[in-house]
Amino acid sequence: MAFIELNHVFKTYKNGVSALADINLQINKGEFVFIIGESGSGKSTLNKLLYREEKVNKGNVMVGGVNVSKLKNGNVYKLRRKVGVVFQDFKLLPKLTVYENIAYPLESYGLDNKTIRERVMEAVNRVGLKEKLRSYPDQLSGGEQQRVCIARAIVNKPKLIICDEPTGDLDPKMSREIMDVIDKINTEMGSTVIMSTHDKEIVNRMKKRVVCIHRGVVVSDQEKGKYIEYEDN
Repeated sequence: MAFIELNHVFKTYKNGVSALADINLQINKGEFVFIIGESGSGKSTLNKLLYREEKVNKGNVMVGGVNVSKLKNGNVYKLRRKVGVVFQDFKLLPKLTVYENIAYPLESYGLDNKTIRERVMEAVNRVGLKEKLRSYPDQLSGGEQQRVCIARAIVNKPKLIICDEPTGDLDPKMSREIMDVIDKINTEMGSTVIMSTHDKEIVNRMKKRVVCIHRGVVVSDQEKGKYIEYEDN
């Protein structure tokens, strides 16, 4: 059984916009998969279904054997403890230091200070920001802020890491560095990584599985694929 399964998934928003139409997709544990497609193709919606930010209209979304689409609202937090999300716009808390931003989710889980410190330090070392622990977000470069976001996403050792355009606001050099960090985490931690992106250079350089969505439909699924721009016939 695949770690992630989407079976005949449909998603239409209340304004009538159809985001996904009959999506069928399987992703194995530990895979690194790029999700590509033009703006509005359904990439972000797919991501949100996986961590239950959105709910399907029809079909099933399975993550680690759990039917996320049928998960009660009161149990969503259990799913999110197993999922780390890296956003394009970082979503760091400006009045908290790097250490405090990374520790924040663990504190909300009620872990003791010793465990929190151990996990924060492990995450910080993975992203190479040990010397910035006392800095605040506005004292960091964009690349450093994204490293903090990655550290926060992995601090609870998630089984799934979802990256939504993580290099969208970074220059090419910094983008490559961030991707190398995420690739290393995928290899060393064994977490499944799903990344939506428009960055052709990154997709072509990394030679991972590439799933292309066009108008809410999977139109291509390539092992060690390249970035493709799908056009209507």
